[in-house]
Amino acid sequence: MHSSTSNFERVIPAQPWRGITVAVICAVFMSVTAWEVFVRSLGYEPTLNDTSDLWAEARRHVEPESIVIIGDSRAWFDMDLNEIEHGIGKRPVQLGLAGSCAFPVLQDLANDEHFHGTIICSVVPLLYFAPPGSPPVDRSEKAVQRYHGQTWAQRASHEISMPVERSFAFLKQDDLTLDALLKELPIPNRPYAQVPPRLPPYFCSIDRDRRARMVEQCVRPGRLQDRVKNGWLALFTPPPPPSYVPPEAFGEKIKSAIGARFHDTAAAVDKIRGRGGKMVFVRFPVSGELKTLEDKFTPRAKTWDPLLQQTAVPGIYFEDFPELAGFNCPEWSHLSAGDSVEFTKRLVPHLRQALQLDALAAN
Repeated sequence: MHSSTSNFERVIPAQPWRGITVAVICAVFMSVTAWEVFVRSLGYEPTLNDTSDLWAEARRHVEPESIVIIGDSRAWFDMDLNEIEHGIGKRPVQLGLAGSCAFPVLQDLANDEHFHGTIICSVVPLLYFAPPGSPPVDRSEKAVQRYHGQTWAQRASHEISMPVERSFAFLKQDDLTLDALLKELPIPNRPYAQVPPRLPPYFCSIDRDRRARMVEQCVRPGRLQDRVKNGWLALFTPPPPPSYVPPEAFGEKIKSAIGARFHDTAAAVDKIRGRGGKMVFVRFPVSGELKTLEDKFTPRAKTWDPLLQQTAVPGIYFEDFPELAGFNCPEWSHLSAGDSVEFTKRLVPHLRQALQLDALAAN
């Protein structure tokens, strides 16, 4: 017995389907073209997105004796990979992440039994000593998790996206998605509903080696540079302690968290040293009001100095060396593309000395 639907046939209405198809294709093409022209008029250019997949790709390039750069965006912007390769003899792997804490990446390398290379670690105290569960720590942990758990489908998607991102400026996931654009709405703070500080907009290009270069529009004084500066001031100003926690108790909790990071860092460094690896901490240039803010909330005597003492790791602090201290960060936090090359040239001799590379070469 046949069901009532066994002989069902969908009737396709007679319509000018060819013309409709052409019209839809033309509408999509014109919409994409108009959006691309508009975002380029705002200063955007085609560049790669710094995704967890791009980071995982770089992490796979780490070999047992690699030189690895970890930390925040200052190592990402301020270190020229070509100059490091020329001055030290080996091209480094760039694992720095914007707005991140370096510790989860350091811990991942420490737990990698095959790694016994060299680590150059950027230290921005407010980020490096961020507590577990905070955005800087979460960002690094997400990248490490993607490296260890990346599927073949995710790898394939990443490979497909590379040429497309290099061709279209509107594929800027941090700025031009619907979610990111909605966050630009001027919503005021309200009781029990505080709007978080906005992240800086697009102001750098990124290549396949994850080398970041500041765009010229941000190097020059103007609207973009001012917006990035104002963004840093909001992001680097610690929020007030919760009203229900006594100030003394809150201070002790912060002190305890920083002490734990000292201890955990020393343990990770000991693992790497035990396999013959080396490490150096670097404090990259910072300028203007942001420097004043960092010196106020994360003074050197309470962050940088104890970090070196408790880990016995050599450190290079830009202010200690006249040849490194004279650089100005256009938007207060990072060097321009041109200055980053010159800064790296001047940094290389200090890296060689801290890592005792000249002594090894003499032997």
